[in-house]
Amino acid sequence: MANIKIGLRKRLALKLFAGIKHELAAKHELKEIFWECTLRCNLNCRHCGSDCRASSAIADMPAEDFLSAVDKITPHVDPHKVMIVITGGEALCRPDLEKVGLALYKRGYPWGIVTNGMLLTRERMNSLVRSGLRSITLSLDGFEEQHNYIRRNPHSWKNAIRALDVMTSTPNIVYDVVTCVNRDNYQQLGELKEFLIEHGCKAWRLFTIFPVGRAADDKSLQLPPEEYRGLMEFIAQTRKEGRISCNYACEGFLGGYEAEVRDNFFGCMAGVGIVGIKIDGAISGCTSIRAGFDQGNIYTDDIWEVWDKRFEPFRDRSWARKGECKDCKVWQFCEGNGMHLYDDDHNLLHCNHKRLCQ
Repeated sequence: MANIKIGLRKRLALKLFAGIKHELAAKHELKEIFWECTLRCNLNCRHCGSDCRASSAIADMPAEDFLSAVDKITPHVDPHKVMIVITGGEALCRPDLEKVGLALYKRGYPWGIVTNGMLLTRERMNSLVRSGLRSITLSLDGFEEQHNYIRRNPHSWKNAIRALDVMTSTPNIVYDVVTCVNRDNYQQLGELKEFLIEHGCKAWRLFTIFPVGRAADDKSLQLPPEEYRGLMEFIAQTRKEGRISCNYACEGFLGGYEAEVRDNFFGCMAGVGIVGIKIDGAISGCTSIRAGFDQGNIYTDDIWEVWDKRFEPFRDRSWARKGECKDCKVWQFCEGNGMHLYDDDHNLLHCNHKRLCQ
């Protein structure tokens, strides 16, 4: 199975989109705020990018500190057009999550969470909705054996399925299920698709493990090139079927699979349309970025000035044209993959397009 080639029509579309990406970077209109509200987590997942622990050495950011940062942004944006996504750790570990959500709702911001589902009961969902919750992403990494192996908890799958049923039966909520595809669950993707459809799931997002945090220590989680291409074929076929909305995550450029496996062409919006506030107040382009790309800190800098005046490495990616990217024929379309795929020395950890071509 070989990577599908980039046809002439798609190449022209990619060139057009490359120009659009540069325009977006120049405007850098803020569309999303990601908040790493805690590093506490009730699981110990093998693929965790942030290497969270059940009892984090770093205390949760006080709600008033985050809301103060939001208030510095508010005069410069239309809050109704800026989505706030609350992540962790496990966001539901915070007992004041509804308090924060209601404060955001009163300020006019739509907000959502990313969760492993361990604490998502019907009662908690109702409480979140009353506080203005608009969207939710649930992690589900396969059937019971595969999911519990990845999550390192014998009860994680049972709780995730409870959360799935709660989520899909809640009206007026935007949601999706996100699955981390690895060697252990790859063969079950077809069955998992049918399972999700049977449980009323309308939206499914898949991604592969990138080697940062705890995931960097377990190479067995990485898909080999043949299975990675197989994943692309599976997503493309699922999209053609039209029974469930299926997308590959915004991880990197995918060559001929662009526009076949997700709704949009690849473009890393970190620092372009997205700002991330980490647990210690660091301001970055996205909370998934663990390398040294922080642009300031809410405790020492005005977050809006940071957003408006900094973020050069995110908006001008010319620095990334080095190493294996230096002479790459698809550089103009990719510009070095997602910013979360770099190490502390700003070197690319792996190339999605290269893996597809192997």
